Parts: sequence; structure tokens; C-alpha cells
Amino acid sequence: MTDLLYSEEEDALRAAVRDLLTDHCAAADVIARAESDTPHDVPLWKSLAAGMGLAGLLVPEDLGGQGATHREAAVVLEELGRAVAPVPYLTSAVVATEALLECGAEELLADLASATSVGVLAVGLHIAPGAAFPAVRLEDGALSGELTGIADAAVADVLLVPADDGGLYAVPSSAATITPQVSLDLTRPLARVRLDGASGHRLGDADPAVRRALRAGAGLLASEQLGAADWLLTETVRYLKERRQFNRQVGGFQALKHRLARLWLEVAGLRAAARNAADALTTGTDADTAVAVAQAYAAQVAVHAAEEAVQLHGGIGMTWEHPAHLYLKRAKADALAYGTAGAHRAALAGLADLPAP
Repeated sequence: MTDLLYSEEEDALRAAVRDLLTDHCAAADVIARAESDTPHDVPLWKSLAAGMGLAGLLVPEDLGGQGATHREAAVVLEELGRAVAPVPYLTSAVVATEALLECGAEELLADLASATSVGVLAVGLHIAPGAAFPAVRLEDGALSGELTGIADAAVADVLLVPADDGGLYAVPSSAATITPQVSLDLTRPLARVRLDGASGHRLGDADPAVRRALRAGAGLLASEQLGAADWLLTETVRYLKERRQFNRQVGGFQALKHRLARLWLEVAGLRAAARNAADALTTGTDADTAVAVAQAYAAQVAVHAAEEAVQLHGGIGMTWEHPAHLYLKRAKADALAYGTAGAHRAALAGLADLPAP
């Protein structure tokens, strides 16, 4: 039987990441950064990626990485989700890295692992694993076209761009025109990427690389959603224990106890699904099914946790100063990232050979 419990190494990794985020990723700072022209926290990213070596968790040791597994990356994403950290970990250290691993691009992998470069797969954040994705035109060796909804493109050093010849090309971000798009989640900004005759280096076939990258992104996104939901539940319970009304703790009202108990059960279920997806990605056993199950469930729980937190915090939960809105926006945006819950349920039905009537 698969052991989904956290190992001692994973617990130690969690503690180290949480300590760093506690010191350098306060909610007030995230809110202030979201209002600025530079929503990404580059110093924090450098501390995580270079200082702690987390950018290379999925990269083999002989390429300068840590040679770890998706389980360790999932623990990191849980903590990043708890802090709504505005760093390109999911997009660079997971999605772009997985695409490069499929292509065997050793030089770029070494750059991403050492945090000297940030890589971004130029596929819309809303695209589900296995779904069709837009590609740019390749004419006389030059790439031209426009791609939208690209997460974290603003801080990318290299873009991994699919072309209509079936190849995946590495393009320096300086060769592209990157225009910010309006995004609900200000901590994970989207952008429009335009290429006008840019040159790129062909890495390999786009289809298997993009499919692998998006599957890993969807599977580990569930861990990020778990981290956010767990923080929301914990913080709401803490608040209701302190808030008093009618000369008693608000958390003592039976109706609120029932709501929190239901949410606890949902978060516990999400933890099991997210851990199973991370383990399946590690072992390669039934990974498609595990990822589809996790993403069919994760969005509902994360959004519900955020909505409950906003409501149960009362008036303060509706203010800009309280971080609840950051989690609500992240949960809503993540509900569309790497495929909606409905898309994953449809994929799961296909995998189980249970077509719709």
C-alpha cells in the first residue's frame, strides 16, 4: 500500500520553507506588492531557488539539481500556497522543468536548477493536460504569433514556445513582446506573449513535453490549493476562538462548529487526493488518474475554504487589509488553471471507460 504520510525529510523541508516564508513573505507585504508594478517577489524567489536549492528539486543531481521527487516539490507548494507567495515556483521549477526533462535539454535544466534563469512554458494557464494548445507559426526559421494567458511571463528569462511544426522552441524573453493582462489573482500575473520573427532553439517535440508539463502542473497545483485551504481553515478557527459576541466566543455557536467541521473533512480529503497525485507523479503509476481525481476535487475545496473564511471573519474579512481576499482570488484563479474541475472529471470518465450518456 502506498504510504501517503509525510516523511521526516519532508517535514524538515516544510519547516525550513515555512520559516523562510514567515520571515520574508508577510501578508501585508504581499498585498503591497500586488498593488505595485512588480508583483513578483524576486528576492524571495532567489532565497527559495538559489539559497535553498528548491528550483532544482526535480532536476537530476548530475545536472546540478537536487534529484528529489514530486513529493518534496508538493511539500514546497503547500507552503507557498499557505503564504500565497508571489514567486514563479510552479511555472518554472515544475512546469517548465518537466517540459525540459521530456526534451532532454540539459543546459537549460542546469540554468533553471541553479536559479540563474526562470523558464516559463508559453501555454495558457487554463489549458488542461492532453488538451489542444495554441502554437505560433514557424516560417523560414523564425517564430511569429501571439499566445495569451501565460503565467509569470513577466519574470521569465526563457520562454518554451510550441510551434506549428510540432516542435518546442526555447526563445529568450528579450526577443518577445510581453504585455500584462488583467488577472484576478494579482500574485500570479498573466501576460500576452507576441513573437515577430524571433529565433529559437528547437528542444524537441512539443506534444509529449507539454502534456508531461501540464500533468505535473495540474497534479502539484492540488498541493498549492491544499496549502491555501489549510491556512484558511486554521486562521478562521483561530479567529472564531478569539472573537466574542453576546459575551461568548463566536466559535462556540453550534452552527459555526458544523460549518468548520465540514470544511475540515473537505480539507482532509483534499490532502489525501493531493498527496496521492504527488506520489503517483513520483512513481509513474496511474498518474493520469490520480491527477484527474485531485483536480476534480481541489478547486471546490479551496474556493469553499476561502468563501467561508471571508464570511466567518465578518466585516474584517471584506477589507483590503486582511489577506482573505488574496486567498479567495488565488482559489478562484486556480479553479481554472490547468483545466477546470469539469474537464478533469471528463478526463477521469474517459480513463475509467465511463462515457457520458
